[in-house]
Amino acid sequence: MDEERGPALYPNREGGTRAGLSRRRLLTGSAAAGAAATAGCLGGGPAEQPEGDAVFVFNTGDGTVSVLGTATDEVVTTRSVGLSSSFPANQYAPGLTTAPEDSLWLNVDMGVRAVAVGSLSTVASVDTGSGFNWQELTPDGAHLVVSAREPAHRQVRIDADRGSETFGQVTAELDRTAEGGRGGRDGPGPCDISVHPDGEFAYVPDLFGDTLTVLRVDPFEIATQVEVEPVTANPAAPWMGTVAPDGRTLLVEHNEGPGTESLWDLSDPSAPELRARLTVDDGLGRGALTSEIGPDSATGYVFTPDSEDVSVLDLQEGTVVDRIDLGGAAFTGTWDPAREKLYVPVQTTDEVAVVDHAAGKVTATVPVGDAPYGATAARVRPDPQAGAALWAAAAALGLDGERGTTYCIGNCACGHDP
Repeated sequence: MDEERGPALYPNREGGTRAGLSRRRLLTGSAAAGAAATAGCLGGGPAEQPEGDAVFVFNTGDGTVSVLGTATDEVVTTRSVGLSSSFPANQYAPGLTTAPEDSLWLNVDMGVRAVAVGSLSTVASVDTGSGFNWQELTPDGAHLVVSAREPAHRQVRIDADRGSETFGQVTAELDRTAEGGRGGRDGPGPCDISVHPDGEFAYVPDLFGDTLTVLRVDPFEIATQVEVEPVTANPAAPWMGTVAPDGRTLLVEHNEGPGTESLWDLSDPSAPELRARLTVDDGLGRGALTSEIGPDSATGYVFTPDSEDVSVLDLQEGTVVDRIDLGGAAFTGTWDPAREKLYVPVQTTDEVAVVDHAAGKVTATVPVGDAPYGATAARVRPDPQAGAALWAAAAALGLDGERGTTYCIGNCACGHDP
């Protein structure tokens, strides 16, 4: 079983969390609390926040969310939300989240939750039977499709339409345990999900099945399943994937040895065909985990936290063309709603690196909360709320009570052993 990168799959088995109250958190939290009180946050409300596009960064170390304005690449507010998310839905959410009542979908505890972007309050919650969850919206916002890894080994479809009478309810599911998995596992380990721009198909890398599964969204069923062969001495172990905006290419990351990457042709969206496979010998960074694809559908960005960089791919040629140094480990990223800049939470430096797609480099670094991990974006920002800064300071001090946890691949205060 995944011997080389086992700690990445189950980071908390060997005490790999950032739990506890550190001196750094005590000092920064105390300073923030003082500043909040001085600013009058205990009395009248804070100044009105400007409107505009925003990126939401979930800080797994202190249970806050940092909201960045994309026009200035600055934090406009930090809020304690009582939960965190490592892999929020971010493929189509930025274009769908245009009103305060619209939802950000997050992986929290043993399932997924929706929070209203205007208030950051929970409006729906679904228990999937697993602590390892990935979710994505369909392009029309009608459905949320979920991969629930072990022990559930389940695909779930949820009504994501806020105007529907069945909003937040499971409308279909697939139990995949009968497929089994490598090493006698009790299922194939569906891990991550990416939805084709046509909204008809979704792609699931199966970590323990060494397969790439194509789901048909409606009716909810398996359309195709492709065997994935290894290119090292380790199993292929596909675990994350991203479809290009033009729907022609699928990137898949593999927990194989030091990490590998595969590029798939989607000329027939129901039948992916392998075009190229990249390893560290091809210049790929170490620990390929997740990816994003540029607005031109010609450039891939693969987050390679073990080498603390982003590997940049030419999707047409199937080659690594650059490595962007991040100065720390980053596991995910998200595009701003305009799809001009890629926002990358660097968990080990408590910053967000802003990669300008046109410039091909980091153009800004933004300090955020403790251990930032997941990120998504929206066209609207949370409503101003009295005391928000003080609540964020209390979270940094560890005084906000229990928080909803989230599964993280890497070193963070998460949880969910299988």
